[in-house]
Amino acid sequence: MAIPALNAAGPASPTHPLEPLPDTPARRVAAARTKASWSWAGRSLWAWPFPLAVLALWQLSAVWGWVPEQVLPPPAAVFKVFGELLASGELWDHLRISMVRVFAGFGIGLSLGLLLGGAMGLSPTFRDYVFPLFKAFSQVPVIGWLPLLILVVGIDEALKFLLIAKAALVPVAINTCQGIQNVPNRLVEVARVYGFTRWQMLRKVVFPAATAPIWNGVRYGLTHAWLALVVVELLASSEGIGFLIVYGRQLFQLDVVLAAVLAVGIVGFVIDKLLAVSEAWLLRWRKPGL
Repeated sequence: MAIPALNAAGPASPTHPLEPLPDTPARRVAAARTKASWSWAGRSLWAWPFPLAVLALWQLSAVWGWVPEQVLPPPAAVFKVFGELLASGELWDHLRISMVRVFAGFGIGLSLGLLLGGAMGLSPTFRDYVFPLFKAFSQVPVIGWLPLLILVVGIDEALKFLLIAKAALVPVAINTCQGIQNVPNRLVEVARVYGFTRWQMLRKVVFPAATAPIWNGVRYGLTHAWLALVVVELLASSEGIGFLIVYGRQLFQLDVVLAAVLAVGIVGFVIDKLLAVSEAWLLRWRKPGL
């Protein structure tokens, strides 16, 4: 009995276990994500030695008496006070007040920054008239506006909102303008070939292409807003995390000062990480490496 010949168009034989799997777009994406995960893990591990070394040096200075405890309290004392402030609710109250201020001021700065940056990016004429004055405005630090604003609005909440808004407005406006200006011309030309209206051009081409730099401006704006909040509360406030730092310094309670500084660092770190996660979700449509 003759064995029928195999059809050339029939199913292919299974791949040998030792042979590499065929390269496909899905495999390339998976490989890129795996490489990014390992890269992130490596960077995370390398980020720990320096702060741990600083903590160890701080502990040694307390043990060996290199610096008096009245000037630099030991880590255990600072962490103890930090826990007591949390347990009593005092730290939460100051943080709540500070967060309300920073998000109110940041909301104002974000709105104005997006409008101003979008107008400068979309209209060369508007940019030619406004950008020189905006550049001069951005060069003056937040503290430089403090005396003038105290005379205009006093030292109430309006002062803090305006200074925080100024700190957030500048990076948001600059990144928005640059993001719109740097949209690739080839994308605009393709949209024109398809007959896109101006609104379709903005919604489907300009804003998606400029999302990454605009979001970077949002991140920098919120970071600057948080730093400006602490500075403003150090100078003109009777409550908030900045006031807690001043209060501890006035009583020469350096453990309270360092506990408040630790809270500022933790909150700033958490805010930045939340924005990074939001950015990854917002830009999830982009291919790895782009």
